[in-house]
Amino acid sequence: MTSDNLLAGPPPILLPADPQPRAELEAGADPLDVAGRYPASALPWAVLAEKAMGDNQPVVAYAFARTGYHRSLDLLRRNGWKGHGPVPWSHEPNHGFLRSMGALARAAQAIGEEEEYVRCRDFLRETSAEAAEVLSI
Repeated sequence: MTSDNLLAGPPPILLPADPQPRAELEAGADPLDVAGRYPASALPWAVLAEKAMGDNQPVVAYAFARTGYHRSLDLLRRNGWKGHGPVPWSHEPNHGFLRSMGALARAAQAIGEEEEYVRCRDFLRETSAEAAEVLSI
């Protein structure tokens, strides 16, 4: 007889590596070009959203972040995620999703979408408290 902890919750999701977009971004490629070449990758969308927030363009940031967030949800589901459970910041391939969600929260708050901000903030904290802390959400 095994003694599995049925209250432990789902296992952490560790998304597969997505090395090409990351390498291109780290090499200084334009994030718009990278997003165009790899539209299913959340990381370039997150980078675009963060840049737009830094440029005081919260509506643009919102659009980029929402794209990254939704592309991430597709990827999470394909990798066994059931809509809840940990998505650890410590696993670098998860950064695209977590950064997109953080950018979406900040952009929503900046455009006065308080309900969306709270939903995204809480969702980020639930999936990765470490990401929420690192991203200051």
